[in-house]
Amino acid sequence: MRWIYLILAVVGTLLPYGAFLPWLIDNGPDLWQLIKDATVNSISVFAWLDVAIAAVALILFIVNDSRKHNVKYGYLAIMATLTIGVSAGLPLYLFLRHETEIVSQRLEGV
Repeated sequence: MRWIYLILAVVGTLLPYGAFLPWLIDNGPDLWQLIKDATVNSISVFAWLDVAIAAVALILFIVNDSRKHNVKYGYLAIMATLTIGVSAGLPLYLFLRHETEIVSQRLEGV
């Protein structure tokens, strides 16, 4: 499963950036234009609010869960969530957590 999570993290990076980079090339780093284009209609606002709430929930989960399970690089999943999105942050965290479980099992001799 861990490699599936890692592949999903890569795909979750490439697909959103594949849509975003052409916009960035056309518009440059114009935050106000980004907000205007992202909220052009009610379905766009719905999608952005959905993703924003999911991102906040994911970050809170990562902070809590990574402390509870000693996930070493959980902060990388938070950074991925903030810079790419939930599509990269969630599968990256699942990969990191799975790796932590494997290491723990090896250390325990299971």
